[in-house]
Amino acid sequence: MKEFKKLLLLTLVVAMTFGFAATTPAQAKMVKKADNFILFLDHSGSMGMTKDGVGDTKIDKAVDVIEALNNAVPEELGFTSAFFTFAPFQVVSEPGTYKKANISKGLDSIERDFEIFNRKTPMGSGQKDMEPVIGGLSGKTALIMFTDGLSNKGEDPVMVAREMRNRFGDNLCLHIVSFADKPAGQKIIDEIRAIFPCTVVADYESLMAPGAMDQYAKDVLYKEVADAKPAPAKPAPVVVPMQKETITFSLNFGFDKAAITDEMVPVLEQAKMILEEEPGTTYEIAGHTDSTGPEAYNQGLSERRAAAVVNWMTANGISADRLEPKGYGENSPKYDNGTKEGRRLNRRVEILSQ
Repeated sequence: MKEFKKLLLLTLVVAMTFGFAATTPAQAKMVKKADNFILFLDHSGSMGMTKDGVGDTKIDKAVDVIEALNNAVPEELGFTSAFFTFAPFQVVSEPGTYKKANISKGLDSIERDFEIFNRKTPMGSGQKDMEPVIGGLSGKTALIMFTDGLSNKGEDPVMVAREMRNRFGDNLCLHIVSFADKPAGQKIIDEIRAIFPCTVVADYESLMAPGAMDQYAKDVLYKEVADAKPAPAKPAPVVVPMQKETITFSLNFGFDKAAITDEMVPVLEQAKMILEEEPGTTYEIAGHTDSTGPEAYNQGLSERRAAAVVNWMTANGISADRLEPKGYGENSPKYDNGTKEGRRLNRRVEILSQ
């Protein structure tokens, strides 16, 4: 049996969320909840102010949120997207096939340092101007507004929201990311949210928590479902004497993290038991990343992941002279970095006998 354990391959899958992954994760695919999404940014004078007079302006925070959302939306699902402002009503990015680069370019064009006085908020009129845009799209649309809720010019935004609900029905879901710092603004936001049962409630503070934006993108735009295709039949195992065995485990790190968490300990303990059965064998602890981000940063991240596993092993009784940590960065992918699943599987650590 020991000969079968001369090679131990430990794959540590580093996902964007926290938690423990099963040894054999269920196959899932992403399915759109909406065919289209429109980013709708309040560019009024009040958004150029700081919330409660402290910190960054609300427009700066809104741009940060939109940038984070843009990073979290799966481009491969083929949404139709658009980007508009109101106060004044302007096209930032025309409706078209969703490309992260288009939204990023639009964000770069947003003026943040502007005259705030006498720049009133025609929020309801902006919603009204959006109706022909929504009417020109096919399928279901998610309209995502980024606003402090203040409206002091033009049509009543709550009344217009009711009209939009009556006109488009379930083909429109209006979501508001709140930057409200006045009760009057929050009241308008709450009343509009109540008109749309599908709305996902969010604000700047909740969305900027670790991992929250990925969940928000999923709540608003898509879901993961089990793949309906039956898994291919597994061939009968063939036992060949003296062949080396590959043993695969799965774990989840937090986003951009290399620290060992409590959820990882049961899997690491299984690996430690196997290493203890071969006290004369040395191992390479190989850290890897996907291709997202700068190559130099990924190199360091892979080294930190490898070091974290070594540190855990040595702290739990495995001699350090049996373990050699190495970082390979993004340069040794096993899976396709062009897909979300491939990138997830490439974020790994392997333990190899030497």
